[in-house]
Amino acid sequence: MKIGNVEIKNGVFLAPMAGVTDLAFRYMCKKYGAGGMVTEMVSAKAICYGDRKTAKLAYISDFERPCGLQLFGSEPDIMAKAALIVFDMFHPEFIDVNMGCPAPKIVNNGEGSSLMKNPALCYEIVSRMKAALGDRCPITVKMRRGFDKDSINAVEVAEMCQKGGADAVFVHARTREQMYMPPVEYSTIAEVKKAVKIPVIGNGDIMCGRDAVKLRELTGCDGVMVGRAAQGNPFVFDEINAFLEGRDYTPPTNEQKRDCVKEHIARLIEDKGEYVGVREARKHVAWYIKGQPGSASMRNRVNLAESTSKMMSLIDEAFGF
Repeated sequence: MKIGNVEIKNGVFLAPMAGVTDLAFRYMCKKYGAGGMVTEMVSAKAICYGDRKTAKLAYISDFERPCGLQLFGSEPDIMAKAALIVFDMFHPEFIDVNMGCPAPKIVNNGEGSSLMKNPALCYEIVSRMKAALGDRCPITVKMRRGFDKDSINAVEVAEMCQKGGADAVFVHARTREQMYMPPVEYSTIAEVKKAVKIPVIGNGDIMCGRDAVKLRELTGCDGVMVGRAAQGNPFVFDEINAFLEGRDYTPPTNEQKRDCVKEHIARLIEDKGEYVGVREARKHVAWYIKGQPGSASMRNRVNLAESTSKMMSLIDEAFGF
C-alpha cells in the first residue's frame, strides 16, 4: 500500500506508544517485519520552542524507514510550524497527527482524542499542515472511534481530515472513554473505509496473525497497525506477515527470544546510557519474559537490576541459559 507516494511494502505498522516506541524498540520491530513505523508522540509546541529532549524523541534512523513522525497539539499554526521544522530536521516519510491519545494530561489540554470533539478544528489542523508542507511530505491522522459512546464520529472526522488534505487515516476502533478496554468495534473501521478514498489502517487488539487477517476481511482496510501486542514480542510482525501472505509461521525458540531481548536491551542502553537504559529496560524485559517459568519472581529481580551485566545475566536465566 501507499501513503501519498510512500510505499509501505506489507501494510503492517507499528503504532506509536508513549514511553515505549523509542529508537531501540522500533529497530527490533522493523527487524522482525514491521513495514511502517511511527515515532512516539512529539509535542508541536516543544518542537517550536527548540526543546532538545523533545527533538531527540523525533530522531529517525535509516534502518527503520519508512517511518512517520507523530505530532500532538491543538493549534493549527503551531502544528504547521512544527511540521516544517521536523520535516527539515528528520525527513520523516510522513507526519502523523495525534487525534487518538486518551491520556488525561493530553486530553485535558484539548489535544489528542479531545480533538475529535471538534471536527472543524481537525480539518483546520490538517489543512494548515498540508499547506505548509505541500507535496514534500504526506500527512496522516491517528484517531479513535469517537470521544465517548455518545459521540461516535470517526467517519465525520475522517472525512474532514481527507478534505483538509490527509493522505491516510489510522483508526483505533475504541472510544477515548474506553481507553484500552473492550469491546473493539471493527464496524467503525469498515464505515470509515467506505466513506473516504484515502487509505484506512485499522488498529485495536491486533494480537496475532489471525487477528490481522480477520480485521482485513471484516473491514476491507488497507493496512493494520499493531500496538501492545508488540511489547516484548516484535516477532508478532513476522507472524502477521506470514498469515497475510498465506505462508507457514514457526514461532521463535527460547534461544531466539533470549537473543532478541538481549539485542533490544543492548541497543536501548547504547542509545540512552547505562543508568537510564537499564531502568527503562526493566519494563521491556518483564514483557519479554511473560509466560516463562518463574516469570513473576524473575520480574521482581529484574526491577532491582542496576547494571548492564546484571540485566543480561537475568535474561539468560529467565530463558533457561
